[in-house]
Order: sequence, then C-alpha cells, then structure tokens
Amino acid sequence: MKSIVVLTGAGMSAESGLKTFRDADGLWEGHDVMKVASPQGYEENPELVLEFYNQRRRQLLQVNPNQAHYALVELEKKYKVTIITQNVDDLHERAGSKHVLHLHGELLKVRSTTNPSLVLNWKYDLNLGDKDDEGHQLRPHIVWFGEDVPMIEPAIKICEQAEILIIIGTSLQVYPAASLMHYAPRDIRAYYIDPKPSIVSSDRIKVISQPATLGVSKLVEDLLNDDQA
Repeated sequence: MKSIVVLTGAGMSAESGLKTFRDADGLWEGHDVMKVASPQGYEENPELVLEFYNQRRRQLLQVNPNQAHYALVELEKKYKVTIITQNVDDLHERAGSKHVLHLHGELLKVRSTTNPSLVLNWKYDLNLGDKDDEGHQLRPHIVWFGEDVPMIEPAIKICEQAEILIIIGTSLQVYPAASLMHYAPRDIRAYYIDPKPSIVSSDRIKVISQPATLGVSKLVEDLLNDDQA
C-alpha cells in the first residue's frame, strides 16, 4: 500500500465557511495578528486573545467538513494516508481521516500556561479564571507567532517517507510549514491544488488551479483508478 502525505492549509477549510488565516490587508478578522496570535499579545491583553479564539471556536462548531475533506477519506481505501495540516480545526477528523498531524495546534483543545504537555479537550468559551488542576490559567492550544512548532520534526519524518505528495490550499509562504514539501523524495509524484497557486507546474509537481472541493475530488478519483498504485 503506497504512502500518500497530504499537506493542507486554510484553503482546505475555506469552502466549509472558515475564513482563511489573513485577509489581503494583513488583518485576521479585523485584528492585527500580532495582538491576537503572539505571546506578547496575550501578555498585553489576555481577554482580547481569549475572546478572539472563543469566536473562532464557536464558528468552528457551526460548520461541517466539505467535499474535499470527505474525498481524502476515500483515499484510505487504497493508500496509507497521513494528513499534515496547518489548520487548527477538526474537520479532517470529523470527516473520518484516521491519521492527522496538526502543526499549529487545535482550536478544540486548551493547555496549561505553565505545563505545555497538559492538554485538555475544550468545546466551550475559555475565560480568565479557567485553570488547570494546579491552579494555572489555561490558554488556547495554538502555536502563536514566535513560538516553537513542536510537531515540525515528526512532520519532516513523515514527508521523508512519502511516495505521493498532495498539497492543498496553502500559499507555501508560511515557514516552517512551507519547507515540508522539500523533505519529500524528489522522484515521487506531487500535486498542488489551489485556486491561486503560488507556483507553476514543473517536472516535479503538477499544479491544479482549482478550489479544494473540485481539485481534490478529481485527483482522488484519478488516484483510486490508478492501476499503478
């Protein structure tokens, strides 16, 4: 069974109704990202940061996986599929994907401000005064700007074992996530699906200039019908 590694970004979930990370003006839901997605922003105004993620969490609980999420699940009938996502939503899991690695954390989890390994499932608003068992404030389980990305090393190892690489809905501009494609073996088949791709097709990668629901569904159909798999 061939190994497919899928790298997904905000464009994967956009058609479910979740806004992409930043608008063209550099703002995220009207906020300067450094005020709501950095340790400094949290230190300066923790109430603003917590409410920002409360709004994102409420929104997530009101949307559903889209056709592209479900299409990737179909791939598991014929391939070993591992998804590495920059997204903090749980739409891959809700669609049924079995192997998902979140590079930037998970919106439906929180963690202790003093013990990063103390992580709790959380589907409610998170407020000042919500504490772990040792009395320390809880914070969103999100990798903020300026923080280490603890899952990058496991993600690199997964990419090194890929036999087919699929990149969906990401600008390939945010590091270290953007570097992952370069760890995949150079002689494998690779695909990049995005309505506004930042690269062009080459000998190494085929670019599919379509939204996720269209591009992923067609590619999955082709891969499932591939007699060489």
